[in-house]
Amino acid sequence: MQTTEEPARVVASPCIGVCKLDHNRLCAGCGRHIDEIAGWSSMSDRERSRILHRVQPLREQLQQSLRGSLADHERLLRALHPLAEPPQGDGWNRSELSDLLPPGPPVEAAVLAGIVPRAGGAQVILTRRTETLRTHGGQVGFPGGRTEPDDRDALAAALRESQEEIALAPGQVQALGYLDPFVTITGYRVTPVVAVVDPDFVPVPQPSEVAEVFEVPLDYLMAADNLRQVEINHRGRVRHVLEYGWPGQRIWGATAAILYNLRRRLEQVK
Repeated sequence: MQTTEEPARVVASPCIGVCKLDHNRLCAGCGRHIDEIAGWSSMSDRERSRILHRVQPLREQLQQSLRGSLADHERLLRALHPLAEPPQGDGWNRSELSDLLPPGPPVEAAVLAGIVPRAGGAQVILTRRTETLRTHGGQVGFPGGRTEPDDRDALAAALRESQEEIALAPGQVQALGYLDPFVTITGYRVTPVVAVVDPDFVPVPQPSEVAEVFEVPLDYLMAADNLRQVEINHRGRVRHVLEYGWPGQRIWGATAAILYNLRRRLEQVK
């Protein structure tokens, strides 16, 4: 019996004529990024459809949820290191820890600072680690971890770890850019990846690593009055660390410092 295949559905270019790019390299007409525009003709219909029906609506949701905040959409994009140019250097806080770091080069790691667009405003995804973990047990942080040899870059590591820890599929994430690397007293150089996360995402914590997944309003985390400095004693030396007073959770240390770095970068954007 002879059968006929259904012809592939052609997804047309959403702009008629020439795309007009803004300073964030997004087209004001169709909302596509310059890289998507450049590769449009060589993409499969499936990939074009994904951009039109998943990526662009997510961008629009993020723009709406950030409207009127310190981290408005355009400002946020300008504050981040581009994905094509990962930040270099030992970490913006290294000088503060010079006498506390273990010998040898730091271990590369990455975390995902996921922003979820909600009708009431953007939220940041955070996790509370399982109490029984050998290191950082019970602490609040971003999903992420050590960069493995198979990881292409910090973004790949952050996406892999997020999928392993909270079942966040890469297709539900749109990376926006990088923050400055941060060094921990345990000898890790952490590269934070800022990304927008599909609001339909339902976290499934890996119980051996994550006890809880929760969200905190981005506006709360970007308000200077909500961040305080506390003293701790570490190896016989008094150190000052940052901490948020969020009800029911202690958001402090490296996590608070990464969020502080985001706020400072936003404040410095003209």
